[in-house]
Amino acid sequence: MNRPVPRIQIVRHGSPGGRRFPLAWVIVLVVAWLLSLGAVWLIASRLAVPQLGQAQAELRTSQRQTAELQQQIQGLKQRQVNLAVSDQISRAANNEVQASLAERDEQIAALRADVAFYERLVGATGQRKGLNAHSIEFSPEAGGTWAYTAVLTQNLNRGAISEGQLRFAVEGVRNGKLTTVSWNELHQKADAPGQPYSFRYFQQLSGSVILPKDFTPQRVRISLSGAGAPVNQTFDWKSAGDPGAGE
Repeated sequence: MNRPVPRIQIVRHGSPGGRRFPLAWVIVLVVAWLLSLGAVWLIASRLAVPQLGQAQAELRTSQRQTAELQQQIQGLKQRQVNLAVSDQISRAANNEVQASLAERDEQIAALRADVAFYERLVGATGQRKGLNAHSIEFSPEAGGTWAYTAVLTQNLNRGAISEGQLRFAVEGVRNGKLTTVSWNELHQKADAPGQPYSFRYFQQLSGSVILPKDFTPQRVRISLSGAGAPVNQTFDWKSAGDPGAGE
């Protein structure tokens, strides 16, 4: 009887208790891990997307509100500028009106004074006077000169015409001494002619003179020379417009 030939089997011995997982299991584990990552991403996306959309909506709302607020701020700034300009214009107009009213008041007062003067001069109850210097007034000019305005009157002889020349000298103090500035010195001419006048009731004469430097005027001596006797009067410089200043 034939006996079976024994087969030789080679067995690889590894470390005790150490086995290698089959490749299929490894593949299964990797796929499961990837699926878990996908599931986590999907869940996170579904949870985050509503919040992201809400955040984006709130951002757009905030941007729109910010733009509206900026427009309101710009409008308020422009309104403030307009109000400031309007207030400035109103103030300037008010100042101009006040100045105009003050000027009108001065003109009315001057006209009333003139009317009273004319009434005294030509009225039936007016005091009769011959040739007379009613007033003289001085005011400084830009070029350093002094403008003067003199008013001459006469109502003693209403049919007569008074003719002649006006001259005056200014008395004052210079360098601590009393000084008189003559008509020629006031005009800076060696032989300055007098200012002519010719009137029936009154006449206003005006001109400009030059006072010396460091000179303080105090009085004005007026001389009227004509067909009759000369008239000499003195006026105080500070109250030259006062009719009662003449002597």
